[in-house]
Amino acid sequence: MTFTDEEIERYARHLVLREVGGPGQQKLKAASVLIVGAGGLGAPAALYLAAAGVGTILVADPDEVDLSNLQRQVIYAADDLGRPKVEATADRLADLNPHVFVGGYQGAFDAESADRLVEGVDLVLDGTDDFATRFCVNDACVRHGKPLVSGAIGRWTGQVGVFGRRPCYRCLVPEIPPDAETCVAVGVVGALAGVIGSMMALEAVKLIVGAGEPLTGRLLIYDALAAETRTVRVAGDPACPVCGDPSPPA
Repeated sequence: MTFTDEEIERYARHLVLREVGGPGQQKLKAASVLIVGAGGLGAPAALYLAAAGVGTILVADPDEVDLSNLQRQVIYAADDLGRPKVEATADRLADLNPHVFVGGYQGAFDAESADRLVEGVDLVLDGTDDFATRFCVNDACVRHGKPLVSGAIGRWTGQVGVFGRRPCYRCLVPEIPPDAETCVAVGVVGALAGVIGSMMALEAVKLIVGAGEPLTGRLLIYDALAAETRTVRVAGDPACPVCGDPSPPA
């Protein structure tokens, strides 16, 4: 896989990085990533992955751009109001980097569509705020053996983790919490979405190029009000309904 002169100049700051270089940039160009949710987290993640030169980016989101999105979903502008998010995202990423292929899926994200979308990519990012969708994404990633970068935000706190076959996201959250909160209900500071979304993109780049220590099996929690972070390990749950040990025969 070769680069044009324009690409060499575009990715110059990557090419001089020991952990990326030419081979790593080739891996980025050959990679395919699915971003589920083109909202506060998916927007900055998509921008940075396109800028990094990830060759194929698929975006799944059923919604249209709303005025309340513009406080944190920096990929959109006022002219995008009412447009499907996947359409507006594709246009923005094409403007940012014409060397990247962007595809969109605006339908319902159920088990069938999750299998179809996840199966065809190398890596999945989930930035949704709906636990049913999160579970659906995780289950498909486990079935197809694809790494999952998961992010979440609310108020002034965010978290990001990387999950594989085990532990998977369901080891961390086995059931929908009865007191589950959404940004609509509790609010969120806009810049926090940029912080966590960028962290998700950074973990994706590390996974693709094989650099450093990804957050595999770990959860990084960021408290923006206190300007503090902590990282906790996520243990695999033998009783996990998705990745746990199968029940022994009777």
